[in-house]
Amino acid sequence: MTSSVNRRDVLTGMGTMAAILGSHGALAAVPVLDAGPGEFRLAPASYPATKVWMYGGAVPGPEIRVRQGGRVQRRFRNNLPQPSSVHWHGIRIENAMDGVAGMTQQAVPPGDDFLYDFAAPDAGTYWYHPHNRTWEQLARGLYGPLIVEEADPPEVDRDITLILDDWRLTQDAQLHDSFGAMRDWSHAGRLGNWITVNGRGESALTAQRNERLRLRLINVSNARIFSLDLKDMDGWVAALDGQPLVAPKRAGRMHLAPAQRIDLIVDVAADDGGEAFLMSHERQERFALTGISVRGKKRDVALPDPKPFPPNALPVVGDLASVRRETLVMEGGAMGGLTGATYEGSFRGMRELVGLGKAWAFNGRADMPADPWLVLSRNEPVRIAIENRTGWPHAMHLHGHHFQQVLPGGALGPHRDTILLDREEKAEIAFVADNPGDWLFHCHMVEHAAAGMMTWIRVA
Repeated sequence: MTSSVNRRDVLTGMGTMAAILGSHGALAAVPVLDAGPGEFRLAPASYPATKVWMYGGAVPGPEIRVRQGGRVQRRFRNNLPQPSSVHWHGIRIENAMDGVAGMTQQAVPPGDDFLYDFAAPDAGTYWYHPHNRTWEQLARGLYGPLIVEEADPPEVDRDITLILDDWRLTQDAQLHDSFGAMRDWSHAGRLGNWITVNGRGESALTAQRNERLRLRLINVSNARIFSLDLKDMDGWVAALDGQPLVAPKRAGRMHLAPAQRIDLIVDVAADDGGEAFLMSHERQERFALTGISVRGKKRDVALPDPKPFPPNALPVVGDLASVRRETLVMEGGAMGGLTGATYEGSFRGMRELVGLGKAWAFNGRADMPADPWLVLSRNEPVRIAIENRTGWPHAMHLHGHHFQQVLPGGALGPHRDTILLDREEKAEIAFVADNPGDWLFHCHMVEHAAAGMMTWIRVA
């Protein structure tokens, strides 16, 4: 396939570069976000350091913080042995900065670089990760937090980011080389055997009794769904996927799917000399992800219940009865009963699909369509009914927008950018297509996306 560049493309590119040079300073002054191989200690000191891929020489990569409305400027430099790109997950940015290789930009070759420059309109907790061979590059350690601070931040004593990940390690603490295994792609995804918080297997903090913390939880794992709760802390869920709740909700059992985020406000309730914990439930066991050692007392009594965070200016869906409605059916995977699906224009049986590295389908298609699944006018509201006909859970992520789940009775849930659907579950989401461009809609169990669970919409 050949491509051409018309005069409008050239002028648009020249205008963008002029704006970067004229309004935002010389390119040499833009901070560099480099990606490259290295070693990082994930396991205890009795094991060797793990060979990983890193942003900025660490796992997680450097925390990027800006105030709401500020600009994020990073020159991505690729020192990896593969092409890569950077997706800024959850941020409603201009399409050219979304970082999807093959759609919004070309993948950055080894030794080359790419300038990301965009405004951050919404306060909240976000993150960044590769969007080329994500199933491998994410599992090798490429991710980092992107925090957009409120103009009027909540009253907390400290603001702490906790990035949850799992790793598939060998007995000598090296990454297992089973990247791209069809069993992972057709089952739950690549699940690890070693869990870290901020790159450490033993995560520990120190706090004072009645100290109020903001804990920003980010699940960056390829496929693991975390089931969490708090021990000896009083907590409230204040935001989901970066978007504030109308009112903070008491924290009970919390499910955090791949790519999702939870902002917690917690008061440390353990006594001086004791410990509080962020706990994880798996099968019939409960274990500590992060321990907080209590040393001293911040105040005699806990602060009053937290107030809501200031809302972001997201578009309103309006009257659901008059909104266009579409359906997305998920099929396939192990034990899913899918006999075949369309791939590259023709129907292929399941055996042939697996030979092509595909195991899942959206609406009977197992490949990324050349044409958009949906074409929406700018500011058009839409409802999407999603039906999971598979034997596995899926975390569906929409780029460039935030949606709300349509609840029984027609009420709308909190704004999110990633929704978890359990096996055989149905859900409906609604959003306003206010951000022009071509946007992915895919499962964020990233092996599932690579194996067929990926489509896209166009906002004209």
